[in-house]
Amino acid sequence: MFPILTQALAYVSRVCGFDTLDSFPPGHAHARTHWSGAHFDIASDLKPDQIERAVCEKIANTPMIFAHIANPTPDMQRVILGMIGSRVQHGGQPLDLVALLISAYRSPYTKDALPGLRAAIEVNEGDPRGVLDFLNDAAAFGVIDATPHQSGLKLVGR
Repeated sequence: MFPILTQALAYVSRVCGFDTLDSFPPGHAHARTHWSGAHFDIASDLKPDQIERAVCEKIANTPMIFAHIANPTPDMQRVILGMIGSRVQHGGQPLDLVALLISAYRSPYTKDALPGLRAAIEVNEGDPRGVLDFLNDAAAFGVIDATPHQSGLKLVGR
């Protein structure tokens, strides 16, 4: 009787949004994307597009939280790319954000948010300055001036 009661309570808790998620649902296109539940408070009753939007908003508010995401989606990466572009545009040094992006690409399951980004990371052997040069070139050709379809955040070139 106790296991049935426990399962029912867990189900009700999940449906009501009292639990927090640490990944997309099984079978989702980004099911390999995981994040630390301690750093993200994502209610379990959200739909996948709402989940991604919530994670993107948290990244936009606290960029270093990106380090706690395994296999970030392209939209999550675009938030970081936008911040990199914004810092470059305002004369700042975005190497810490570039390092976060490079770290995300250590996994073979991270999908490219920008054509050629994985190759640029490999060619530059993970050097943030070389990858930043690639990103600057990509921005110059308008490659990253796209709006993420889920997050609604506008990327900034250079």
